[in-house]
Amino acid sequence: MAEKFKFTPSAPSSLQEQYDVVIIGSGGAGLVSALQARELGLRPVILEKMPTVGGNTMRASSGMNAAETNIQLREGIVDSFAEFYQETYQGGGRLNDPELLNYFTTHSGQAIDWLRSHGIILNDLTITGGMKKKRAHRPKSTAPIGAFLVNNLLWLLDQIKVPIFTQTTVTELLKDDAGKIRGVNVQVAGEHKTIFAPAVILATGGFGASKQLLKRYRPDLLAYKTTNQVGATGDGIILAEHIGAQVLQMEMIQIHPTVQQDTPHTYLIGEAVRGEGAILVDQQGVRFTNELGTRKIVSEQITALPEQAAYLIFDYGVKERVKAIDFYASKGLVVSAATPSELAKKLQLDPTVLADTLLQWNTAVETKKDVKFGRTTGMQRKLEKAPYYAIHVAPAIHYTMGGLHINEKAQVLDQAGNIIAGLFAAGEVTGGLHGNNRIGGNSIAETVVFGRQAGQQAAVYLA
Repeated sequence: MAEKFKFTPSAPSSLQEQYDVVIIGSGGAGLVSALQARELGLRPVILEKMPTVGGNTMRASSGMNAAETNIQLREGIVDSFAEFYQETYQGGGRLNDPELLNYFTTHSGQAIDWLRSHGIILNDLTITGGMKKKRAHRPKSTAPIGAFLVNNLLWLLDQIKVPIFTQTTVTELLKDDAGKIRGVNVQVAGEHKTIFAPAVILATGGFGASKQLLKRYRPDLLAYKTTNQVGATGDGIILAEHIGAQVLQMEMIQIHPTVQQDTPHTYLIGEAVRGEGAILVDQQGVRFTNELGTRKIVSEQITALPEQAAYLIFDYGVKERVKAIDFYASKGLVVSAATPSELAKKLQLDPTVLADTLLQWNTAVETKKDVKFGRTTGMQRKLEKAPYYAIHVAPAIHYTMGGLHINEKAQVLDQAGNIIAGLFAAGEVTGGLHGNNRIGGNSIAETVVFGRQAGQQAAVYLA
């Protein structure tokens, strides 16, 4: 079974000269597109430059947004694609591409069903900032969604013998005289090779770890740390630009509000922690924002504090609902105490002030009315179940909303807005879907919805 599966990359010597479709990148979008393409009769190959697979998807922890699902109905949540669309549109500053957003929201429920048909069952719900209803689907175990998805997809691809090559860098996209994709040049095991394929799917992720591209588009963010894995350097964007692809909204880079950065390695603290009831307090122990506002707004509120950092405060009830907290604790990121007073002393906060903050919050939960900041979600339970916990957080670069210009068929467009025949893209390498602010839970959904679309449209193209 998938939980016992240990991934082994394909041997470099087995890399062939011809495939139906080359998929560049092994995160969620790449794995999904490969599975969909193979099931439609194509012969795909996945090329990954890093020694490990999964990309930034492996770091996703909260869930996968979708509307009008049976899982929602079982919890008494009546949702609609239109509501999902409008809340994402509002959260993105109304700068989202309407066609991409419409396809995304109306195919989100199908994506949940498609995963379920493959044994990847997301039957628990939580909520993320900017959403008014529980749409973030995750496994019942509340395990982090990213690794759960990647590990299951790797197992499925292994069953149908889809080759995945690591430490294989694509150096060039190749076109024929008619402007159609004909393959790629790669560097693998110290050799340069050409792989011929009439279709290529770019699933290389964003550029949140690229100082080069940050300097070009957002030099004001160069001092920020990043939640991204080191391979997120915008390779797919650069490759496609070299053959005339159009990019858009490259300056739109998301800062995630809750990142633990007191250790050499940064750790994103998933939105599910707040979605299940955690609050944010400043260095005085006082709440200062609606914790489930959009990431843009919450990040700005934290940055406006004198310390430019805050504490996530939660109890055992929240910890029970977010398995990722066990991982954070294993890395030494979580401060715990038997009482709020003891927790305050460990954080060098005024115990009386923190106690008053918790009292006000618990009253807001009980009355379902957050008088101070108008929070309406993530208020299912009071913070009163010992022990109590805190995580020190501050904003960091998290997601690049800009990227390659695609249409709703995941086809990459050139500078004139024409389709580059045979070139498809899915996931964070693309731009336009999220506007100026991505809603938590939408990135995993994007990898599945548009990963499937890329695989399907490659099959249509090659038919």
